[in-house]
Amino acid sequence: MKTFLFKTTAIAALAASTALPALADKASGTLNVAFTKELENVDSYFNSSREGVVLQRAIWDGLIYRDPETNEYIGNLATSWEWIDDTTLELKLREGVTFHNGEAFNADDVVFTVNYVAKEENGVKTQRNVNWMKSAEKVDDYTVRILLKDKFPAAIEFLSGPVSMYPNEYYAEAGPSGMGLKPVGTGPYKVTEVVPGQHFVLEANESYHDSPKGQPEIAKIDIRTIPDVNTQMAELFSGSLDLIWQVPSDQAEKLATMDQFTVANESTMRVGYLQMDSAGRSGEDNPFTKLKVRQAINHAINRQELVDALLKGKSKVVYTPCFPSQFGCIQDVTEYEYDPEKAKALLAEAGYPDGFTIEFYAYRDRQYAEAIASYLNAVGIQTDFKMLQYSALRELNMNGEVPISFQTWGSYSINDASAMVSQFFKHGALDSTRDDEVLEWLNVADSSTNPDERIEYYTKAIQKITQEAYWAPMFTYNTNYVFTGDVDYTPTPDEVLRFVDMSWK
Repeated sequence: MKTFLFKTTAIAALAASTALPALADKASGTLNVAFTKELENVDSYFNSSREGVVLQRAIWDGLIYRDPETNEYIGNLATSWEWIDDTTLELKLREGVTFHNGEAFNADDVVFTVNYVAKEENGVKTQRNVNWMKSAEKVDDYTVRILLKDKFPAAIEFLSGPVSMYPNEYYAEAGPSGMGLKPVGTGPYKVTEVVPGQHFVLEANESYHDSPKGQPEIAKIDIRTIPDVNTQMAELFSGSLDLIWQVPSDQAEKLATMDQFTVANESTMRVGYLQMDSAGRSGEDNPFTKLKVRQAINHAINRQELVDALLKGKSKVVYTPCFPSQFGCIQDVTEYEYDPEKAKALLAEAGYPDGFTIEFYAYRDRQYAEAIASYLNAVGIQTDFKMLQYSALRELNMNGEVPISFQTWGSYSINDASAMVSQFFKHGALDSTRDDEVLEWLNVADSSTNPDERIEYYTKAIQKITQEAYWAPMFTYNTNYVFTGDVDYTPTPDEVLRFVDMSWK
């Protein structure tokens, strides 16, 4: 069994050589935050990163809001809604709301936004978030109808998450590139500065409407992209940062021993998994078209050791291509115990007695990816490891050029299996399996209004996905948040960093 050792000397050195950090300057009202990953575009429809979700919830509003604690659906830009029929949702809109640029919010904005993002040719990055909508129609200035392509019982959940409302006049002129540089929403924070991929400045929206999100208490949020966690921690000690998140477990454990910091660990809906090109899109000699190779991969990974040694916190082992709490994410599936000898035997039976060499891709958590690669190496699969930016790896995946990769998905914090299983197994650009039977079952599960029927067909799909070992699901994530003594914040289990919930002590 492989043992993982952690480097804690850097933190110890910082603690020994650095005075207590200068606490956040409440007089200036500025909270200084670090992002680790570069955000390709602030426009929420044209990125699919967690950092993008964080900014989306701060800058824009949806029609509906789901309380992260109670899961209750509450009106936000809509005050009420009702189903006219199975594919027509009518919503009454909130009056008196204005966008950050002064445009008044009304039905025209909803119609424009829905009709724009629902058209596949407009290129929304995560089609699953929007392609269930056909169009929107204006009934009057504050009443709209959203027309669905088919019955979609998760519609309210999606409208409470990734579907944000944009100003029709501004977006028609600015488009995704303009919105990315000068974002305009109705949310609790407005953007005053964007340096793409590097720096974002938000200021409280003093005219924010009576939203269930609550009112912003911190006047200014200054966010910088700092890819190196050690650099983030050095700035935390010096006082130039007040809050960092997604801190590796070993470093968070050290910081938790220091009285000047609060370390909060919370579960997330993010799942880490290996995606294998079982459809053979990456080349004729791709070994992952063979079931026994995919089974060998699953048996080669010591999931529990990864959780215990690396992730820690509230992470758990999973064998499903979805998060356990999501509706339809059944747990009665094929499980692959850690058995490297069985993995070697399966490789030999598949025609690879000496293993093989393959390109292995990842975009985050290098330590996790390297540990996974070491398990593969141990059974004879030699990995040509390639670490890329998320956007670059996503494009390679969409083009079918990746044989195997370490991926994660947080489902945009949508508590429905369709947000993950249907995202990756319905013949879209990111589907590496192309299983027609799974597609057929997911089509039923996604459109049925009968909860029992939905579960029945998600069960069929998920059980086949695991039986065929299309993926190697491994673990759920947790997130470590570290902040200074002047910051008051309680993280929620949906991995959304909510600035509107933060305040000074």
